[in-house]
Amino acid sequence: MTGEFEHRHGFPPGTNHVRLAGHDDQAAARTLAQVTATPADLVTFYESIGDVTWEDVGNGYFLDPVGDVLLQLQEYGVVDVDTDRKSCGLVIGSNGGGLIYVAGPDGAVYRTRTASLDEAELDEVADDLRQFLELLEHSLTRFNADGEPGYL
Repeated sequence: MTGEFEHRHGFPPGTNHVRLAGHDDQAAARTLAQVTATPADLVTFYESIGDVTWEDVGNGYFLDPVGDVLLQLQEYGVVDVDTDRKSCGLVIGSNGGGLIYVAGPDGAVYRTRTASLDEAELDEVADDLRQFLELLEHSLTRFNADGEPGYL
């Protein structure tokens, strides 16, 4: 993606990487699993991947480091992902337009309709983390092909 970026867009690419998890990330992933009902695939993800930063794919896509997920949880708590306020999720990332991604306790991934978690309205964007990551991959592929990242 970055090879042709400057030629296509007229400015150099920003940060675009998938960072592998280090020992601190792996320890934080184990802590996350202990302090809240975290989907197993999210813990597995954070044991392998430190974070995802794609500044230049559309407005950007960001999957936060697990340390940031823990900090968000500590400072603001969980996010209600249903109208009955019985299911709680974790903030795991955002897009460059300010919309926030939340992983539900059942593994589904949601996106806020606005850039706020106050009275958040969420739409399910993927049934599980695997599907969400596949959608991210499709966004990157589409962006490379035609400059449009899609709807995610």
